[in-house]
Amino acid sequence: MTEPTASSGKPFQKGQSGNPSGRPKALKEVVELARSHTITAIEALAQIAGKATAPESARVSAANALLDRAWGKPKDTVALENAEGGEPFQIVIRKLSDG
Repeated sequence: MTEPTASSGKPFQKGQSGNPSGRPKALKEVVELARSHTITAIEALAQIAGKATAPESARVSAANALLDRAWGKPKDTVALENAEGGEPFQIVIRKLSDG
């Protein structure tokens, strides 16, 4: 068996991490700092969303941000129609073997 290469999409051997030292500490600190402002940010979004004199685009953006954080982003959907009017579509998802 040949060694995986970067061009094959599998640059690391099985069980080998591409980032053995983990995420940089500075990134964790930035995330923690941003999260410490969550209440302030949510209050600001709510204030903008409820302010009748704010531009409509700002109100919509603030409302979307609040809903996304409260309920999660909506799932993507795909609608398919059979132009021939015949049998319904069948979608098959298979895992292809490595080899």
